[in-house]
Amino acid sequence: MNNAIARTTALLSTCALLLTGCGGGGGNTPVTSSPTNSSSTPSNTATDTTATTGTVSGAIPIGIAVAQTSNVALLGQEEVAGAKLAEKYFNSKGGVNGTPIKLVFQDTSGDEAGAINAFQTLINKDKVIGIVGPTLSQQAFSADPIAERAKVPIIGPSNTAKGIPEIGDYVARVSAPVSVVAPNSVKAALKQNPQLKKVAVFFAQNDAFSKSETEIFQQTVKDQGLEVITVQKFQTSDTDFQSQATNAINLKPDLIIISGLAADGGNLVRQLRELGYKGLIVGGNGLNTSNLLPVCKALCDGVLIAQAYSPEHPGEVNAAFRKAYTDEYKKEPPQFSAQAFTAVQVYVEALQALDKKSKVNKLQLPELRTELNKQILAGTYNTPLGEIGFTPIGEVVQKDFYVAQIKMEKDGSKGKFTFLK
Repeated sequence: MNNAIARTTALLSTCALLLTGCGGGGGNTPVTSSPTNSSSTPSNTATDTTATTGTVSGAIPIGIAVAQTSNVALLGQEEVAGAKLAEKYFNSKGGVNGTPIKLVFQDTSGDEAGAINAFQTLINKDKVIGIVGPTLSQQAFSADPIAERAKVPIIGPSNTAKGIPEIGDYVARVSAPVSVVAPNSVKAALKQNPQLKKVAVFFAQNDAFSKSETEIFQQTVKDQGLEVITVQKFQTSDTDFQSQATNAINLKPDLIIISGLAADGGNLVRQLRELGYKGLIVGGNGLNTSNLLPVCKALCDGVLIAQAYSPEHPGEVNAAFRKAYTDEYKKEPPQFSAQAFTAVQVYVEALQALDKKSKVNKLQLPELRTELNKQILAGTYNTPLGEIGFTPIGEVVQKDFYVAQIKMEKDGSKGKFTFLK
């Protein structure tokens, strides 16, 4: 992260800390869940700095802080879908030993300030027991420290950059680190074309995750005996990539690797193809969404993307999740939805285990958050991602990974991720 971003992050975090510290005392007011249901429109209301004491009364509130607006919404909307399906599924099975959960949504938008505001609202106003979010690693580096200071558990559903669990004791993630996932797609490209030699790399320089991911990709390229012939930078807000694409194509690469988000990444893929590039393309995790397909349409065909989830993964929970998703959305569930579902599942099952030892509705909120955090890290969970657990610092432990290739109809009207053997 460059100095400017670091200064901005520090300033935002300081402001957020001051907001938390300047609130009036609230006594032992019972914590109640927000009257809005999970399908209502989220709002970024001003932070209520009432002391976070009391016990949970009624449904157990879990915060969902993901991007529902901005260019990041293509990813965040998939996370909302997965979280809502989890809420419905686990409540239908009795919730937390008879007590339902209630998801409380806040829109982080696509920047650090939005994530900070969402976290502050969920922690201090909505008084959630924990948070699923944010969508981007860039946001996590700014917002997670706020939850850490408040001792509120965080489970990152899609934060794969290096250093996320190390933010603090209350920060975990169900999204496998990019260092584990990304190399698989480069190896799959080599399997399809063993003659690959020259590689052009593109990455979004204003996104922490993309910067982290491209380092892994570039190291993997070197480890596989390939040559990085050019590194082209762009912004996630860019729509015109003609200059960078032309510069790369003139060097005649055999493979192009893109680390960005769905909107910018999809436009880059489209423009590369329109300018005549016919070789293989590997997309990073930010392109790992079916929302990419309407952006590059027929020109998405053939893009390789490593996956931490497959709809075909065996297991009762994944079968139920897959059916619920396809019934609702008429397509296979994507990775971001599966990871959000998994994050909610971890909270539910950790709460169930904790409730058997100490009734969660009897614990004061600070104690509940602390004990819940310990239980999350101690548990093992059979999820749509397969069996997962956590290291003592909150890093996900996951066994199964995949590579998918996008297959599009010739007219670009439909497409899907086809998993490679």
